[in-house]
Amino acid sequence: MRLSRSVPLLAATLVTAAALWPSTAGAAPDGAAPACLRRAVPEVPGAAFQQSACLADLTTTGLAGTPYTDLADQAGLTAGATRTPSGVPGTQIDGYFPDSSRFNSTHGWRHDAQFVIRLPDHWNGGLVVTGAPGTRKQYATDKAISDQVLARGYAYAATDKGNSGTDFYRDGSRPGDAVAEWNARTTELTRAARRVVARHYGHAPRRTYMTGISNGGYLTRWQLEHHPELYDGGVDWEGALWTADGPNLLTSLPTAVARTLGSATDEDMYAAGFAPGSEFLWPYHEHAYWGVTQKIYRAEFDPGYDPDCPGASAGTTVEQILAPCSSDSAYDYAARPASVHRAVARVALTGRIGRPLITLHGDLDTLLPKAADSDVYARMIDARGRGRFHRFYTIEGGTHVDGLYDAYPDRLRPILPCYRSAFDALVAWVERGVRPPADRTVARPADGDVVDSCSLKGDAAGR
Repeated sequence: MRLSRSVPLLAATLVTAAALWPSTAGAAPDGAAPACLRRAVPEVPGAAFQQSACLADLTTTGLAGTPYTDLADQAGLTAGATRTPSGVPGTQIDGYFPDSSRFNSTHGWRHDAQFVIRLPDHWNGGLVVTGAPGTRKQYATDKAISDQVLARGYAYAATDKGNSGTDFYRDGSRPGDAVAEWNARTTELTRAARRVVARHYGHAPRRTYMTGISNGGYLTRWQLEHHPELYDGGVDWEGALWTADGPNLLTSLPTAVARTLGSATDEDMYAAGFAPGSEFLWPYHEHAYWGVTQKIYRAEFDPGYDPDCPGASAGTTVEQILAPCSSDSAYDYAARPASVHRAVARVALTGRIGRPLITLHGDLDTLLPKAADSDVYARMIDARGRGRFHRFYTIEGGTHVDGLYDAYPDRLRPILPCYRSAFDALVAWVERGVRPPADRTVARPADGDVVDSCSLKGDAAGR
C-alpha cells in the first residue's frame, strides 16, 4: 500500500488513442472520424501508468470480448434479462496509481490501484464516480452503473479500491489498513478524474456524483461524510455499515456462520437482523457468502483472533475460499479487545453526510441484513441532524445481488431498475430542487416488467 500525491507520468508507456482503436469495437457512423480521435488524451494526475483508446462504444455491448471490460468480474450482479443501453462512442483511459500491492492482475499488470475513466464524445457536463463492490475490481459495475450513466452523457470513473480478491486483508501493515485504503483511493480517483474531465472537455464537471453497490455503497456514504466538497450527491445501493461499537458485518455474520455449522437457530438469525421470509436464500448464502465474508473481514480488523484461519491466504481452491473458519461461529465482537474496535473506528461511518444521499436496500438482503445496516445508518443520519439530506427506500423482494432473481423470479425483484430511478431522482433533487418521495417501501409489483422498471413512488408509508 503506497499513496503519492504526484508521480511523473511514465510517458514512454503511453499508447496513443489511434493506435488502440480496436477493430472489434466497430467504426464511427457514416465513416466519420470518431470525435475522440480529434481530442488529445489528458494525463491522469498522479498516475504511474495509463493507456487510452478511442472506442466506438464504451458500453458492455461494445466492449464485450475486448480488454476494456471484464464480464467475469460482473457475474451475478445483474439479472440475466437486464436491458442496457449501447452505442456510446468516446475515450477510455485505463491505468494505475503508485501502489506496492499486487492483487489485481487485470491487463497482466499485477498492480493495484487500477482505475478506468470513460469520457463520452457527447458529454452532459457531469461525472459519476464509483468503487468496486465486494472484493471485485474496476470493471465490476460496468453493466450495472457505467452503461446507463454513459448513455445519459456522464463521464465515468471507477477504482479497484487499492486491493481486491479474498486475500485483500493482507494489504497494509496494521489492522484496518486495507479498508482505509479504499477510501483514500476513491478520493484520489475523484480528484484526478475531475481534472481529466476539465482538460478533456475544456471545463470542470458541473456536477459530480458518487455512487456504488455494497462496499461501493459504503464508499459513497464515507465520501459524502468526509469529502462533501468533491460531490453534489450520491446513491448508496445497500452500502456496508461499519461502526466501532457495532452493528457491522462482524456482529451479524458470526450468527450466520454458527447456523452454517449447526449451532444457531432460526430465532438467533432473526435476532441478528436476518429477515423473516429470507429463509429460502439461506442455503445459497451458507455456501457462497457467509463463511468467506466473515473470515476475511475478521482477518482485516482482528487478525489475532485466529491467526491460523484464514492465515496467509483465504484459500487456493473454491472450496477452501468459501469454507468458514469454525472459530468464527463463536466470534463475539463486543468482547474483543479495544484495539479491534479502534481498527474499525478508523473506517467507521458517522451519519454526518454533507450532500444529498439516496439509500436503497432490499428487505431480503441476506448478506447485509437491512435491520442491522441501512435501518441503523438512517437513524445515524437523523441523529446527526442530517435527515434533510437523506432518502431511504426499502425494495420489497430485493436481495444483495440481482443475479439471484433468475433463480427465484417468483419471490425476488432486481434492485437495478430502482437504482436507476433513484439516480434520476437524485439528479432532479440536486439540479432542479425536486424533492424525492418520502422514505418508503417500494412494493414488488404483482406483474409487469420487474427487471427493467421501477417507480420510487410505490406503495407504503414513509419512515
